[in-house]
Amino acid sequence: MIVGFFNFLNTNYLKIKLSAVVITFNEEKNIRRCLSSLTKVADEIIVVDSFSSDRTEEICSEFHCEFKKNPFEGHIQQKNFAVQQASNEYVLSLDADEELSEELIDSILSVKTNWEYDAYFFNRLSSYCGKFFRHGSWYPDQKVRLFDRRLAEWGGTNPHDKIILSSSSKKHLKGDLLHYTYHTIEEHLKQVNYFSTVAAKAAYDQGKRFTLFKLIFKPFWRFFRDYFLKHGFLGGYRGLTICLLTAVETYLKIIKLWEIERAKKTNSQH
Repeated sequence: MIVGFFNFLNTNYLKIKLSAVVITFNEEKNIRRCLSSLTKVADEIIVVDSFSSDRTEEICSEFHCEFKKNPFEGHIQQKNFAVQQASNEYVLSLDADEELSEELIDSILSVKTNWEYDAYFFNRLSSYCGKFFRHGSWYPDQKVRLFDRRLAEWGGTNPHDKIILSSSSKKHLKGDLLHYTYHTIEEHLKQVNYFSTVAAKAAYDQGKRFTLFKLIFKPFWRFFRDYFLKHGFLGGYRGLTICLLTAVETYLKIIKLWEIERAKKTNSQH
C-alpha cells in the first residue's frame, strides 16, 4: 500500500507540466502533423502566428491550442515571444514543419517524470524531396528544444536561431525530431534566396563586413566540408544538390552583405 502511494505521487505530483510552443506563417501543409505529435507530450500548446492567410488558424482550432497573433520581426524575436507566452516553466519549442518521432515522444514522457537537467537536446532528421537525408551537415543536426525557460533564451543570428543556455547542464535524448523540409528543389532555391537576404542584413547589423577572402573561401570550404568531410556524397543527387545550394547560400549572404555596405555608403554621400 505504501509503495502504491509513492507511485501515485511520482506519476501525478512529481511530473512536470510542459508547454509546447510553435511559430507559424501559412503552415496549413505542416501544422496538423506537428500538433498531432505535441498532443502526446504537452500539457498546453501555444501557437504564435504572424497573420497567416491560409487555413493555419482553422487547423490549430481543431487541437484546442492557444492561438496568438504577433507581428513577425525575426525568427529569434518571434520564438522568444512564444516562449514568454507559456504558463509553465518547462518548454518544448518546435517549428511548424517538425514532428516528434515515437521514440522521441517516449523519451520526453520519461523526462517529464524525472527532470534532471536544465535542457535536453536530440537529433533532427530532415527530409529532402520526399526522402530522409542522413548525411552531410544535415544529420545528426543536434538541437536543444526542451528546456527550463528560466535558464534559456533564443539567440544566434537570424534566420539561424539557436537556444542559448545560462548553464552547461543538458542531456541528449533518444529519438529523432523529424523535419519535413523542401519538397522540391525549386522550394529550396526560394528559401536560399530568402535566408541569404535575412542573414546578410543580420550580419551587417552585427558589424560584420565584406571581404574578398570570405567571398572566395567560405562557399568553397562549406561545400568541401559538407560534401567530402561529412560524407554528403553518400546521399547521391540529393547530397550533391544540398551541399551545392548550401555553398550558394553562403556566397549569396556575403555578396548581399557587400550590396548593403555599398548602398549605405551611397546614401551617406547624398
